[in-house]
Amino acid sequence: MRVPFLDLARRHAEVSVSVERRVLDVIRSGKYVGGPVVAAAEGVAARWLGRAHAVGVGSGTDALALSLQALGVGPGDEVVVPAFSFFATAGAVAAIGAEPVFADVGEDALLDWESAASMRSSRTRAVVPVHLYGNRCEPHDPGVPVVDDAAQAIGCVPAPSIGVLSALSAYPTKTWGAAGDAGFVATDDEDLAVAVRALGNHGQRTPGTFERFGGHVGRASRLDALQAAVLLGHAEALQSRLTRRREFARRYDAGLPEGVRPLARSAGSAVHQYLIRVPDRARLSDRLAAQGIGTAVYYAAPLPTHAALASCRAAPFPRATALAAELLALPIHDCTPDEVEQVLEALAQAAH
Repeated sequence: MRVPFLDLARRHAEVSVSVERRVLDVIRSGKYVGGPVVAAAEGVAARWLGRAHAVGVGSGTDALALSLQALGVGPGDEVVVPAFSFFATAGAVAAIGAEPVFADVGEDALLDWESAASMRSSRTRAVVPVHLYGNRCEPHDPGVPVVDDAAQAIGCVPAPSIGVLSALSAYPTKTWGAAGDAGFVATDDEDLAVAVRALGNHGQRTPGTFERFGGHVGRASRLDALQAAVLLGHAEALQSRLTRRREFARRYDAGLPEGVRPLARSAGSAVHQYLIRVPDRARLSDRLAAQGIGTAVYYAAPLPTHAALASCRAAPFPRATALAAELLALPIHDCTPDEVEQVLEALAQAAH
């Protein structure tokens, strides 16, 4: 492809010296689980999320599940989530035995708080707003604890931390990504941080002593030191990546052809993805591909329409349905200014 949608090898090259040195240091140290490198990565996550504490875990999905478990959410409980997001937002709820309940989103693809309120019941124990595509969902008090799905939103200003806990993914494709699965839970509540850390370490508060936290038995979900080392190397480039993405988003905004409009972004968006709304997405995507321009679809179907979630309660979700049919992501991951111009030139030809 002339302009690939994503090139992780290019991203690594930007920080290869630092990342590879840090990884080699960990391998030579023999300290692969826990230790100072993991603690340093947790400190970076806490600062970027504006929290007092951060706990490294095995993935962003685990970050959501462990956050809910630390709050005591479990079988028989309901958790309100948006109908438009990656599967893990709802899958993490179901994985701990609770029931995801779906609310619609607004035209900006962020949780519609009125729709969420309409789905509350006596069994509702939490609400999970998603700071989707790097855009910050506005704070709201739904009367139950809020857990931020901040998987895509590191670098958002203000920080995407409107709830009692924030779940962050460090999957390789994220703006701050590891070389495999990794995630963090961040909070200002020290007791919740202790609970999350224990739940991700078999329920051990102290070595050899296993307890329940939030009514749950723990398991293994820890950020390993090798992934933490990769993340520390990438952290050095995080601010420059965010600056570039915001600059490229403004250039896209100014150069989109008639009939193509961007998805609304919040002020201070981290621009994890740059999305356009087009009525005939497949046609446009094919035309761009023919010119060597990579694109992606996030996400092709609302969550309640997936077979695994079809039995869950859901409010009407017309906006989620429309967005699932129309949104197309343009290259913005580690692009160059020239590549953005190539995308705009191709888009101008393909849109007519």
